[in-house]
Amino acid sequence: MTGIAAIPAALALLALGWFLWEKGRRKTRSMPAGLQQQIQLPHTQRWTLYHNAFSLCSKKIRVCLAEYDVPYENNPIDLIETGRYENISRTFLQVNPAATVPVLLHNGHPIYESHEQLKYVAEQVDQQGLLVPQDPEQKQVMDAWVHRTSLIGDDPISSPNATAGNAVPGLTVPIFASMVATIPTHRILEGLLFHRIKQRAVFFLVMKLAGLKGFLQPQPVNRIINKAAAAMAEHLDALDQQLQEGGGPWICGAQFTLADVGMMVILDRLREGDWQGAFLTPRPRVQQYWDALQQRDSYRAGCQDFQHSGVIAATHAIAGLKANGQWPETIPR
Repeated sequence: MTGIAAIPAALALLALGWFLWEKGRRKTRSMPAGLQQQIQLPHTQRWTLYHNAFSLCSKKIRVCLAEYDVPYENNPIDLIETGRYENISRTFLQVNPAATVPVLLHNGHPIYESHEQLKYVAEQVDQQGLLVPQDPEQKQVMDAWVHRTSLIGDDPISSPNATAGNAVPGLTVPIFASMVATIPTHRILEGLLFHRIKQRAVFFLVMKLAGLKGFLQPQPVNRIINKAAAAMAEHLDALDQQLQEGGGPWICGAQFTLADVGMMVILDRLREGDWQGAFLTPRPRVQQYWDALQQRDSYRAGCQDFQHSGVIAATHAIAGLKANGQWPETIPR
């Protein structure tokens, strides 16, 4: 009996030992933005991209590369919302110890953070000013909107007013809640063990347990979504004003720029979340701008060609709740 009684304790010790060993091999840390000239990683092409189909920032750099017609080695990386925490695997942490995507390599040297990747690609390939205005005033406008369409900080959901990019995570909550329904619980728990940002894994676990309809009901979730919605409305009002004052059809007037690349992926996320009625219908000029963005080849190459089945299902699920009168009245439609 003594031997049998000792089995649970032995198993617990083995589990603890495995965790400590694995934790030591999966160390994550923040990384500086921009080119890391001192790091050399394996590569087969001049440009290599580690990215995720659903990731907003991954979409941005894919669109940018498509606009410049830059070929790249394609390395898709799963995040928990698309199935598993591949970004905290030992293999990927050698590419980016911060466990984030996208990562762009140039001749094997990584560039971290998508806004820095946009600037770096432009510096390397845009000698003719294709996506970067030559006029200093127009470039200043572009730079301001590149910043405004960026995700800033480790917890953007808490500061949606900072940028339009920061307003996106709160509006993505319904998509997340739908997508995690099909993800095994043990995959989500892996994030609690090894991801440096624990809140995200906790958030997904609660979503998993509550389901889409149930997760949208509590007041704290309502506040997150409504705060993001109010912020996005302000950002889109500013966009509407910029399109009017600049003469359109693009943010910098007649020239399509890196600013439009950033706004393209934000508006695409609003499409995925079935938010067009709340944000685009009341703003015909922004709707017309979005219609024009969807006609560009880069939209197909950077967004449509990488649509994830879980996102498509989530879009239909959200639209279904609204059509059936099950969408919370306290959240914009």
